[in-house]
This record gives sequence, C-alpha cells and structure tokens, in this order.
Amino acid sequence: MAYLGPRLRPSRIFVPVVSAFRLLCSVGMNDMGLAMSRSSLEGLDFDNVALRKLPLDPSEEPGVRQVKGACFSRVKPQPLTKPRFVAVSHEALSLVGLSGDEVMDDPLGPEYLSGSRVMPGSEPAAHCYCGHQFGQFAGQLGDGAACYLGEVKAPPGQEPELLRENPNGRWEIQVKGAGMTPYSRQADGRKVLRSSIREFLCSEAMFFLGVPTTRAGSIVTSDSTVIRDVYYSGNACHEKCSVVLRIAPTFFRFGSFEIFKQADEFTGRQGPSYGRDEIRSQMMDYIIEMFYPEIQQNYPDRVERNVAFFREVMLRTARLVAQWQCIGFCHGVLNTDNMSILGLTMDYGPYGFMDRFDPDFICNASDNSGRYSYQAQPAICRWNLVKLAEALAPELPPDRAESVLDEYLDLYNGFYLQNMRKKLGLLTKEEPEDEMLITELLQTMHNTGADFTNTFRSLSHISCPSGGESEGEMDLVKKATELLLEQCASLEELKAANKPTMDPRELAMLLSMAQSNPALFQMISDRRTLSKQLDKLSRLKDLMETSQEELKNKQSEEWTQWITCYRKRLARELEGQSDVQAVQEQRVRVMDSTNPRVILRNYIAQNAIEAAENGDFSEVQRVLKVLEKPFSSQQGLELPAWMGRGGVSEQGERDEGEEQQQQQAASVSTARDPIPYDSKPPAWAHEICVT
Repeated sequence: MAYLGPRLRPSRIFVPVVSAFRLLCSVGMNDMGLAMSRSSLEGLDFDNVALRKLPLDPSEEPGVRQVKGACFSRVKPQPLTKPRFVAVSHEALSLVGLSGDEVMDDPLGPEYLSGSRVMPGSEPAAHCYCGHQFGQFAGQLGDGAACYLGEVKAPPGQEPELLRENPNGRWEIQVKGAGMTPYSRQADGRKVLRSSIREFLCSEAMFFLGVPTTRAGSIVTSDSTVIRDVYYSGNACHEKCSVVLRIAPTFFRFGSFEIFKQADEFTGRQGPSYGRDEIRSQMMDYIIEMFYPEIQQNYPDRVERNVAFFREVMLRTARLVAQWQCIGFCHGVLNTDNMSILGLTMDYGPYGFMDRFDPDFICNASDNSGRYSYQAQPAICRWNLVKLAEALAPELPPDRAESVLDEYLDLYNGFYLQNMRKKLGLLTKEEPEDEMLITELLQTMHNTGADFTNTFRSLSHISCPSGGESEGEMDLVKKATELLLEQCASLEELKAANKPTMDPRELAMLLSMAQSNPALFQMISDRRTLSKQLDKLSRLKDLMETSQEELKNKQSEEWTQWITCYRKRLARELEGQSDVQAVQEQRVRVMDSTNPRVILRNYIAQNAIEAAENGDFSEVQRVLKVLEKPFSSQQGLELPAWMGRGGVSEQGERDEGEEQQQQQAASVSTARDPIPYDSKPPAWAHEICVT
C-alpha cells in the first residue's frame, strides 16, 4: 500500500471570547455538541489502587534523587513537540475498552498516549525498584523512562481468560519515554523510534505466539529530538523522541522487593528503604491480594501464604522460560529488575529471536561474558528467583524458600518437554527416549547451522509411517532430508559463525597466562570463555579444509540419520489407534499451531525501523498484522511492501545530520532485495548490532 502522507486530523481552533459568543449564536446546540465531542481517552475509568495502598514519595521536587520509604514518586511527563501516531495495536487497546480506529482518529490521541497531556483520572508516577544487573547489585534503579499513568478498569464483558490472568479487573497503563523521573540517573528519560518500534512489535508478537507478556497499545513519535550514540562509537546523532504505551496487570518486578536490601557485600550499595520491613509486608499484602487472590483466600497462615506465593512465582517463571527456549527467544538483559512478579515477559531491550540454532546465541552485543545467552536463560531465571527469595526474607523463611527452589529444575524440564513434544507432534505417547530425540535434533541443527524456526515449521511436512517398512521408505526419508537441507547454513555462513571473537594474539596470551600465572588469568578471564574460543577455532579449522559439496554431504548424512529415528518414533504414535488418518491430521494441526511460520527476526524489525525513520510508518503497521497471525500465511502480506522503493520523507525542517542519516538509510534500504517474512534472514542481517 502506497504511503499517502500523514493522516489529516481535525484542527484545534482557538478564537477570541467575542468571536466564540457569535459562533455559539450562529450554530445550534447539537452542532456544538459534535464540535466539542469528548475524546474516548477522557472517558477511561481510572482506579489507581496502587497509589492508595502503597507508600508514596512525599517529595515532588524535580531531579534525580534517592527515594526512601516509598514505592512510587509523583512525576510530570514532559510534552513532545508535534506528537503523532506511528501505529496502534487494536487488540491491546481493547483491554482498556478503547477502539483502535477511534484512538487513531482522535486529534488528542497522540498527546494523551505520549504523556504530553494528562487524561482525567490519571495520576502520573514512577515506580521505585532496585536490581542485580549482570550479577551485581546496582542499588536504586526505578522507572527512569517509564511513567505509570494509572489503573484502568476492564470494560464489561472482558474475556474470562483475560480476567483469569488479571483477577483484579484493572489494567495498569504506562508510557515509556515520557521524560525524566527521580530514577533517570544520568539519562534523559526519553526513548527513540528504533527502540520504541522494537518494544511495540515484540510485546504484541509474544502475545500472539501465546507467551505471557506485557502488552503495547501504541507508538507515538514527534519532532522532539535527543542525541544518541547508537553503537557507542563517538558518532552521536539526533533521533526523534518516541513513546510506547505499555499495558499489564502490574509492572511490579523482582527488583521491587530489593529496595529493602542491606548493604551488598560486593558493591557496598544498599536499597533506599533498607530497614523499612513494614513496607515489605505492605507490598506483599498488596501483590498477593490483588494478583494472587486464590492464595490469599486459601492460606490464612501468613507464612504458608507467602510460601505459596513464592512457589507460584517460581512455577510461572519456569513455565515462561521454557516457552522462550521453545521459540528461540533470547531476552538479552535478564537482570532481577526485568523479571515480572507475575511471570510475564517484560522490558524489551536488546532481545533477539535466534536464526541459526546456536545454544551459545547472545542477542545483546553488550553481553561480553555470555551471562544471558540462550542456553543460560533457565539457570539465570533460577538465580534471579534466589535473589527474590533473599529480598522477601524474613517474610519468606529462607529454609522454606530453598525447598521451593529445589522444585524449579524438574518443573522447568517438565514444561520444556511438554512444549517440545507438541513441536515434534508427539501427542499420544510420552516415552523416555523423547528427551534424547529432542537433544539429537538440536545437536543436528547446531552441527548443520539449521534455522531454528523454519526447521521446526518444516517437521509437520515429514510424513508419519502408516505401516511396516515400505518400498518407498528411502525416498520419503530422502525427500524429508532435502526439505531440511534448505534450512541449513552454507559453508561461508558457518565460517563466519565460527570465527573467534578474540584476536589471535589475545587468545595466545591468555593460553600462556592460564598455564604460567593462573591467579592473574582468573582476574581477567575464565576457562569457560577460553574453551568456547578454542572450540570455535577448531571448528573453523575443520571448515577451512572442507568444500561446499563435502559439507552438504555431511549435513545430509546427519539429517538422514535423525529423520530415520524420528519416523520410527512417529510410527509408535499410531500403535493401537483405530483412525490413523485422524491421528495424522491432528498431529499436523497441533504442530502448525505450535511452530510459528513467522517470528520477529531482527532484520524484519530493522526494515520497519528504517522505513519509519524515513517517515513511512506503513511497514510497522504491516509487520504488526503479520505478527498477529504468526502460525498462518496471510494473502497479500508475504513480503514487505516498502522494500525497493525507498523511504518517503516527512515534511518539516531537519538539521544536516538527520538529513544525511535518513539519506543513508534510504540508500541502504533500496539496495536490498525483498524477501518473504518467513524466510531465513538475508546475508546483511548478521551485521545488525543490538546493545
């Protein structure tokens, strides 16, 4: 669909009092009623319970400060210049009873949903919390860019499933990027278009993939700008201030309870409300009463109630990370302040969906140690639960917390196997060998550089044997192998993937140091990092001595071996089944509704970002439509619409730096060939760096 320029909005006209009186006399009251029609956003039914039930910072002074003895601070969002919508999520806005079309057509919509104008009943505030960042206690953090607007009552008739997830019947709405708060530290409280688009799209993508998540209702951009150094390279430039509307039952997190932490033995920092144990009790009462009412009702004993609460948080966390692993999602910054107390995915920053399967996949270019790599996520989530347990003591007795944490690994493995069996179409039986079949699949994917999402999507095309060995068995296996070989990496791609990230001289120095001075080596590196670098070097050496034909033959052998085992397991699915055809059809249905056709790959987000930075928001809206139905093909939405024709610039003044940046982005985008949303990533995608 061609970009037709910005949507025309009704103008807001200010006229002198005398002129207004003449106008009133010249038109009927009905016409005046239409002219002064109320914004739907002014009718939201706010009930801001959190601010009534939890301690509020008495100071309203501007500027960054330590906030003691409070969970929230009142703030004043800073208005944007000429705010306008980039996109809205109709599904997310419906949670609070809003129509996406009405909001888009509302001339006040961009102002209200960016915090530039405060809605009636809204009480802007910022939440105080702490956190362990990359394993170290960072002290007070808090909402440095996010702003609580209030809690909106769910509209009558909201789906029972949604109300089960949100039993108090209120949705907290936030704007992210609305300016400074007491918790902004050295930052300016603003967000830019690229990060806002990534958060907006991924929040909604995860929901439609069936993963618990906070939601995003809209993105607003503006003519206000801030200076950002995207790659921390010294090349700073002006970027447009943008704001995401976020929606969730609550944004309380593990770090919310860390404000009571005593001085940390490593960093020396302590929580701003250390010693205020009565506030911890107050917070626990609030969280459990509002969001875990069944636990509140079923456990009259306070200690047993708190243990049951912690067990439920642990269970939800285990289930959540199992879902992440099964769709190849990597969060990127799993600090305790980014872990939801409700088991939701939250705070979308340098996340990434895995393309080629790699257990060591790191989506955050700032994560040099790989602490938050794909395969580390389950263990890191348990580590974060340990920190939550420490923060809840003495309300949660440490020995009881330890007993609960002992259940984590088995729960996680159970959720993971349950999801993986569905992805493989193993529905009628649960066999001990299934775990090995899954492990061997992932190992084969790793060895061959297979695309994670597309390989799983292809498995439903592998036929299920209906009898004994038939004459065409080898042909069927060969056909299935060829199907999966299409998703494997080329020789050049594997060489690039296995290139060590360390300079050879640095690697040689560390090897020497590990032998000659182990104590010094431990101070500047670790054996795990060194081992990974050496493994890459070994694989690269093997690849340098391999031809493309030899590689393909090896990949073919590995896949043939796995597919043969897989088909034997599928045959056992049919044992004792009277209607084989029905079982096979059900298998395909379940697999195709579990293994997505489309995920939000980095290059898809990047295409939408570059189009939007050139004034064309249609690709953001188009990608959202595609992500709303990730398991099916949508006619007319197979390819990006904007690719190949360049960006359409917005009208208005720009400084030379912004003009140059947009011209460069346009020239890059026009040079790329459009590829379908469900394709493996193009060659240029590996250059995308997210920090």
